[in-house]
Amino acid sequence: MPTGPARPVRPPRPVRLRRALSALLIALSCLLLPFGALAAWAAYGLADTGQYVSTMAPLADDPDVRDAVADTVGDGIMREVDIGPPMQGTVAPFVREAVRSFTQTRAFRLAWDAGNRATHDAILRALQGEREGAVTVDLAPVTAQVKDQLTQDHVPLAARIPVQHTAVAVLPAAELDRLRKGFHVLEVAGFWLPVSAVVFAAGGIALAVRRRRAVTATALGTALGGALLGVALTVGRALTLADLPSDVSHPAAAAVYDALTSTLRTVSWLLLALGLAVAALTWLSGYVRRRRPAVHEPDPDTPDSPSLRADSQSSGQNMTVL
Repeated sequence: MPTGPARPVRPPRPVRLRRALSALLIALSCLLLPFGALAAWAAYGLADTGQYVSTMAPLADDPDVRDAVADTVGDGIMREVDIGPPMQGTVAPFVREAVRSFTQTRAFRLAWDAGNRATHDAILRALQGEREGAVTVDLAPVTAQVKDQLTQDHVPLAARIPVQHTAVAVLPAAELDRLRKGFHVLEVAGFWLPVSAVVFAAGGIALAVRRRRAVTATALGTALGGALLGVALTVGRALTLADLPSDVSHPAAAAVYDALTSTLRTVSWLLLALGLAVAALTWLSGYVRRRRPAVHEPDPDTPDSPSLRADSQSSGQNMTVL
C-alpha cells in the first residue's frame, strides 16, 4: 500500500543537460539569424557593383529623384556660370527646366548608371584598399550633356557654361579609416553569422529530447527574427530621413533607401513566412499523429514513451509491496 503522496519525477541529469544545451543553441541561432542576414546584405549585396547599379537603375525614372537631380545639377551649373546676379535670376529657370527635361531622356539614364557605377567603384576601392583622402567623383560628363542640350534649345549664355572636372566628395577622408574597419568586420560577419546560425539550429534540434518541439521553437524563432528585421528596417528608414540636412530632398532619399533595402525586406518576409509555415506543419503533423485511432506507437516526443517511462520508474518509484 502507498506510504505517502507521490513525489514529482525529475528527469535524469543527462536529460536536463541536453534540454538546457538544446534551448541555448536554438536561442543563439534565432538571435544570430537576423544579424547574419543584415551583415550578409551589407557585405555582399551592397559590395557588388553590378547588383548595386541594377538596384539603382529604376530610380532614374522616379519623379522625386529626377527633381532632386535637376535642382542639384542646376544649382551647380549656376554657381559655375560667370554672369552677374541679375542675369542669373533670368537664366536659372531655363537651366533648371533644361536639366529636368534632360532627366527624362535616355542619355540621363545612361549617365545615371555610369555615375552610380563610378561612385560605387570609387567607394569600394577606398574601402578595400589603403587609399587616403576623400573619395570623389567627377560630374563633368553630366555637365557637358546638359550644356549641349541647352545650346540646342538656344538658351541664352548656354555656351558660356564651363565644363570643368569638378571633384564631388562622396566619402569624407576623416571617416574613411573607420568605415574601412567596419567594412572588413562586415565581410567576416556576413559569412560566419549565417553559418553559425544554421549550425546552432541543427545542433539544438539534434540534442533536443523532444525534437518536434525543438523544430517548432526554431521555426517560431526564425519567424520572430524576420519580423524584428522588418521592424528594424522601418525604424532605420525613419531615423535616416530624420537625420538628413534640410537641403536634401527627403522623398528622393526615401526612394533611394527603399531601393537599397528591397532585398533585405524580401529576406525578412521570407524568414517570417518560412518560420510560420514550418511551425504550422510541425504542429499539424503532431496533431495528426496524436489523433490516429487504434494505433499505439512509441513517440519519443511525448513523456509517456517507453524510454522515459522506464527512467521514471527506475528513479522515482514510490510504492511498497505488502
